[in-house]
Amino acid sequence: MNEKENHIKKIGILQCDDVLEKFQPEFGTYPSMLITLFKSIRPHYQFIIYDVRENQYPTHYNDCEAYITTGSRHGVNDKLPWLEPFFNFIRTLHQHQHPCIGICFGHQAIAKALGGEVKLSDKGWGVGLSENLSTNSSATNQTWMQPPTNPLRIIVSHKEQVTQLPETAELLYQSEFCPNYLFKVENHILSVQGHPEFNKAYSKTLMQHRRDLIPADVMSQGLASLDNSADDIALAKWIVQFIENR
Repeated sequence: MNEKENHIKKIGILQCDDVLEKFQPEFGTYPSMLITLFKSIRPHYQFIIYDVRENQYPTHYNDCEAYITTGSRHGVNDKLPWLEPFFNFIRTLHQHQHPCIGICFGHQAIAKALGGEVKLSDKGWGVGLSENLSTNSSATNQTWMQPPTNPLRIIVSHKEQVTQLPETAELLYQSEFCPNYLFKVENHILSVQGHPEFNKAYSKTLMQHRRDLIPADVMSQGLASLDNSADDIALAKWIVQFIENR
């Protein structure tokens, strides 16, 4: 273990929702999915869960070396009482250039908190395995983007999208369906629309659970896409390297 890896020990998970109770015996919770994924790469990482829906936050932003958000069934434009404190905490992390990783809903929350825009997509639901391309050759030359992966295939489940990035954001990956898929802000924020913590079985279960909401042709394409390989481990490596290399 090198010095940078050893420095990072404590990661805060900002929990914005959870797996439906009936699915938890098989798939666990959203925090447990993230913990399983990142411990497969960094077994020494320790995790603290803060349920932001219950106004749970660290005493000081520096209590953890980095923070990772979960996804959520809610939208960042919903009028929920816990959202503005959540946006404010994101702004605090940004102000102090403290590492923060956005996942799906968290990706959208970071964009909105820092001046971007999030809207219901006119393209409808994004489900299954998405395929995204780097925006330029330099996007795959970041020192933390090892091993390089282009295209980047990650499971998604969303109907809202980031339609305008924050001013200081640098776009790294996109697709025709999702133009603002993966971005970073300087060297302390990394944000992705996809779910590297989801496995294919959970993606399938979630689609089937939402079959009354997702058009049949979109569902069919989403299920078929799961036959392809995902780059979840590659993206997880990028995330830990992004945190450690700053």
